Amino acid sequence: MKLYVESKEGIELVEVQEEEKSILRQLLELYEYDFSEFNDRDVNKFGLYGYTYFDHYWTEDDRNAYFIKVNGHFAGFVMINEHCYLYPSGTAKSIAEFFVMRKYRKSGVGREAAVQIFDTYKGNWEVLQHGENDASKLFWEKVIHAYSNGQYELKDVVTEDWTGQGIVFNNADR
Repeated sequence: MKLYVESKEGIELVEVQEEEKSILRQLLELYEYDFSEFNDRDVNKFGLYGYTYFDHYWTEDDRNAYFIKVNGHFAGFVMINEHCYLYPSGTAKSIAEFFVMRKYRKSGVGREAAVQIFDTYKGNWEVLQHGENDASKLFWEKVIHAYSNGQYELKDVVTEDWTGQGIVFNNADR
């Protein structure tokens, strides 16, 4: 799905084109660096974290990647897919990765980007948070509570790599 959405605050989501993969790959490295605090990953022999499913975002129809931009500047990204833990039948969208650069955090950029992506894809959603990432849990609970008018569920999640929580909701009627 092609997406270009701009809010009145200059916050926009722009679908990542294949020729822009190198930009997303660099932003993913920053994200993985931040996240290594929780998953204890090390860089590889080339000094990179890498992202296992990176190329799948241009070869599989159930995955989409978007840049988050603020006044034309890269501010992060959101990657969504249909590979869910709490909705295993493929009947939901999932926030696979969500990253806002430190400069733009706590300014409403993440909230606006989340609302834009939810408004673009209607139906069942799951948003997972690593068990040790308290900032992520707080952010998503606050955003989804406001977005869904409190109509969501918190569930325990165990993946192959970590345990944490998941938030599920449906926005088909929003």
